[in-house]
Amino acid sequence: MADSLQGAAYFPSIEKKYGRPIAEWKDLIRSSPLTKHMELVSWLKAEHGLGHGHANALVAHTLAEDKAK
Repeated sequence: MADSLQGAAYFPSIEKKYGRPIAEWKDLIRSSPLTKHMELVSWLKAEHGLGHGHANALVAHTLAEDKAK
């Protein structure tokens, strides 16, 4: 189910461009004290240099995955 969630199509390009596996990005998102979607997107952009689309895809997928649990 997780692969069908929003944002997964970006994962190969995220791993290639930023050199970290998706699981590592998800761990970072989950360990952040931030909880709101756009706060997390802004944090990934500012602190980790991700582009908006990639940050948005990671956050959307991670939050949807956590909600589905």
